Amino acid sequence: MLGEAELRRYDRQIRIRGFGLEGQEKLKKARVAVIGLGGLGCPAALYLAAAGVGFLKLVDGGRVELSNLNRQVLYRDGDIGRPKAFLAAERLRDVNPHVRVEALAIDVDEENVLDILSDVDLVVDGLDNWRSRFVVNEACVRLGIPFIHAGIRAFYGQVTTIVPGRGPCLRCIIKAIPPEEPGVPVIGATPSLIASIQVLEAIKLITGLGKPLVGRLLIFDGLEMRFEEVLVERDERCPVCASVGDQGT
Repeated sequence: MLGEAELRRYDRQIRIRGFGLEGQEKLKKARVAVIGLGGLGCPAALYLAAAGVGFLKLVDGGRVELSNLNRQVLYRDGDIGRPKAFLAAERLRDVNPHVRVEALAIDVDEENVLDILSDVDLVVDGLDNWRSRFVVNEACVRLGIPFIHAGIRAFYGQVTTIVPGRGPCLRCIIKAIPPEEPGVPVIGATPSLIASIQVLEAIKLITGLGKPLVGRLLIFDGLEMRFEEVLVERDERCPVCASVGDQGT
């Protein structure tokens, strides 16, 4: 049940046709993990908390660096050297005291990923390297939970929503791990925009509203100010998701 303060806080989204109290209560019951608390993860976690997602698990083993501050909006100059996960949790509790936040100051890997994700309903990709993304993708397929992938570089961004059994997984779309690029160039507004799309996808999946980006890769070119959509399909021979039954779209 929503308390009086929550009803006032979420009034403008409760007013949305088809959303209402039922949608808000679904958000309150939802458990979402944000893996990576950088340029994507910071605004994603911020808007998930503001929307009233009831439980957020924040996972990042890094510490704040000065070069983070052009895009990682949860941190301040005085935070340099402090663990991102704990700082982000503090800031989100200030943003919305009705949201429960768990902070894990660790990096996700093959050994811990299933334990980290075993108690959540949905995962948001805030990662900055492909190896970890593939680890999380495989774990989400095994656990049967949605994974909202995003990647950014400079003025470019991409988003797709992976729902096991309903469309391709990340390995279907990207067959091999791309080469990593240390110090990826990026303008801060790019991850902010892409993260907002991730949050919209998460809210849609949680509430059952709208059509998610399953089987579709949304590509943003900020220099041309243009969105393009690429249809992507499941690979029947995918080593990660081929054994998952087709649940339709």
